[in-house]
Order: sequence, then structure tokens, then C-alpha cells
Amino acid sequence: MNRSAKINYLEIPASDLSATKAFFKTVFAWEFTDYGPEYTAFDKAAGLDGGFYLSKEQAKAATGSVLVVFYSDDLADTQAKVEAAGGEISQAVFEFPGGRRFHFLDPNGNEFAVWSE
Repeated sequence: MNRSAKINYLEIPASDLSATKAFFKTVFAWEFTDYGPEYTAFDKAAGLDGGFYLSKEQAKAATGSVLVVFYSDDLADTQAKVEAAGGEISQAVFEFPGGRRFHFLDPNGNEFAVWSE
């Protein structure tokens, strides 16, 4: 059910949709639905509906993009999965009030973060 005035959908650039799907399926167990050769959608298994669109652009906080942050019950395990799937750790685990987190780049160079209590 859609709710008015709530975040409903995210769209993220990706230069290689096949690599993107493989990465997020391996690390987070996401499933995808393709809508033509230039778009693939993920569903609420990700926590929120959204998709990846074919683009040479990259989403990085340093260039003004919003930072998508995942939660993990086991930060070390998630980091190991990110690295094993070909992700690049761009900021090592650090502490902040409330928990710890790390940042990573997906196969497209998009920046994400993962945090844990």
C-alpha cells in the first residue's frame, strides 16, 4: 500500500546492469525484474522498492548524491560479502554515536554504507 508523503521508490544509476544484479543478489539476496534493456527493478526485499537505470553517472555523497545506508546485524559478515562480490571498501569501519559503519562502492562506482549497532 502506498502512503502519501512517504519515500516510495529509489532510482540509482548503473553502467552495467548485469553486474549490478549479480552484486546485489549475492550480497543482499535481492531479486530483480527487468523492464527492457536499460532498467531493472528491485522489490521490498531491499526494504523499499526501487531500481537501477542504465547510466554512466555515479551516485557518491562527495558529489552531492544522497547516501543509501543499509542496516546489518553482522557488519563483518556483510563487509566480507561486499568484498567477495567485487565491491570496494571506500571507508573502513568507523564508530559513530549509536553504532559502527563502513562505506563501499558497487561495481558501478556508486557509494553505499552499511551500519550496525
